[in-house]
Amino acid sequence: TASLADDVSVGAGTVIAAGVRVGSGTVIGANCVIGAGARIGSDSVLHANVTLYPGVTVGDRVILHAGVVLGADGFGYAASGRGAVKIHHLGGVRLGDDVEVGANTAIDRGTIDDTVVGPRTKIDNLCQIGHNVVIGSDCLVAGTAAVGGSVTLGDGVIVGGNVAIADHVTIGSVARLAGRSGVTKDVPAGETWAGFPA
Repeated sequence: TASLADDVSVGAGTVIAAGVRVGSGTVIGANCVIGAGARIGSDSVLHANVTLYPGVTVGDRVILHAGVVLGADGFGYAASGRGAVKIHHLGGVRLGDDVEVGANTAIDRGTIDDTVVGPRTKIDNLCQIGHNVVIGSDCLVAGTAAVGGSVTLGDGVIVGGNVAIADHVTIGSVARLAGRSGVTKDVPAGETWAGFPA
């Protein structure tokens, strides 16, 4: 029941599950796994070994580099007498048009609502984007950044390399976070923060 446009290219060893939809001109590299019901727009490129979990939505002209994982469960657990109990994650991941995601970056699915990356945002290699995160349009996230669950980044935010953002923090539009900063509080729009803690 998967539906691929006539000019889609699929590399060797790739698995495409039931209900997947892939738009015109998209190239899917070798050994990718596209989960049930995933949607990929037109003119996108998935390099080798990309994994889209079920229900992930990818826009048009998106580039996913090798080893990207979209839609794995977030790091969500509840305490109990038997230790940590896994919280089921029912949301998905949604990438807007013209997004680029670097090699071996992981973007986790939301708990209930989707994790969202806005149009034209670029995320570097080896980044971790937690569950329920909402990233606006035109953001730049440099390598090895770690964005905690339920963080919101406004439009045009720049996140330096190796920045860590604690969960439930809001970064205002056009704010800048210097490399290796540890961000534990909300950052107002347009400001530049640095340090550990920032």
